[in-house]
Amino acid sequence: MALDQFFEHIQNQFDKKLPFVAYKKPDTSVVKGLLQSDAIIHTSVDFTESGFVFAPFDAENEAFLIPIENSTGIEHEFLPSHEFDGATKADQSPSNQKEFHAHLVQKAIEAIKNNHLKKVVLSRREAVQPPEANPINLFKKLLHTYTTAFVYCWYHPKVGLWLGATPETLLSIRGNQLKTMSLAGTQPFKGSTDVVWKEKEKEEQQLVTDFIVGSLETSVDTIKVSEIETVRAGNLLHLRTTIQANLKPGTLNLKHLLKAIHPTPAVCGFPKDKAKAFILEHEGYPREFYAGFLGELNLKETTTRNTNRRNVENNAYAVSKKVSNFYVNLRCMQLKDEHVYLYVGGGITKDSDAEMEWEETVHKSQTIKRIL
Repeated sequence: MALDQFFEHIQNQFDKKLPFVAYKKPDTSVVKGLLQSDAIIHTSVDFTESGFVFAPFDAENEAFLIPIENSTGIEHEFLPSHEFDGATKADQSPSNQKEFHAHLVQKAIEAIKNNHLKKVVLSRREAVQPPEANPINLFKKLLHTYTTAFVYCWYHPKVGLWLGATPETLLSIRGNQLKTMSLAGTQPFKGSTDVVWKEKEKEEQQLVTDFIVGSLETSVDTIKVSEIETVRAGNLLHLRTTIQANLKPGTLNLKHLLKAIHPTPAVCGFPKDKAKAFILEHEGYPREFYAGFLGELNLKETTTRNTNRRNVENNAYAVSKKVSNFYVNLRCMQLKDEHVYLYVGGGITKDSDAEMEWEETVHKSQTIKRIL
């Protein structure tokens, strides 16, 4: 299958109003698609199913599933080019939105100073009318522009259409090996990753790390936490800590794990329940799938220990494992009613400044705006 044919299959699926997901995992050279054969809504009840899951910010709501058993999988090698590179334009966000966000940030700071919260992540949704509204073309632009992110286009005619390029892994599980990350703190990329971070960003990032480690401790035998590093995601820099663990034999319960860590303080706040309640009460719009998670659920991965393909006994050395790879739905957009809705946010602590928090959301919005 040629790459053009891959995108034709995706386009035909969309034209027929049938569910699909197309995606490329970070730092890989394969773009994949899963095309559902009907328009039935499938949900994941306990995360024992197999397919591609699309879950909302509020875990009390349903997680949707494109199941393996009644879908067709396609894939192709993908090599990025500079064909779609575009300059970042100045922000054109409505001034009334800035006032609302600043007021919301100040309200959160007061709640933190009154010891109701330690951190809360506040976001906003911005509507734009793009010159390019074909989701498959937008997906191509994301692929070419953000090669190190998890890039996706997800569609169900009865649920919605979302695209994104997220830098953050929620969970990656291969057999009994678990890997995740804490990602927090933001500043613009200005040509170098050798930068100075303020105590506010360091504290915010450590809060996320401590929460994730604490949430995993009862489910793992050993846990390894890396040093903090500065990483680039498009036009932004973040602080990242990688966390790896060995799951206790026979104890993998994805539903339990996901409930424990989602949403993390990186997209919600801390304490989690109080931060979530603050968001739902004050943010002023429904997040839906923004800051939710998405990805491969219980897919079978077969590897061979013998790399000599000419060896007829090669299959005897094949090892099959269940693999799940989930990503936090950040740097995303929703296509709805001839508009594109952009979703951006930032973490608020006692040391936050309303003007700077607004500027952070402006910088984050450029991830999507530059490809529209």
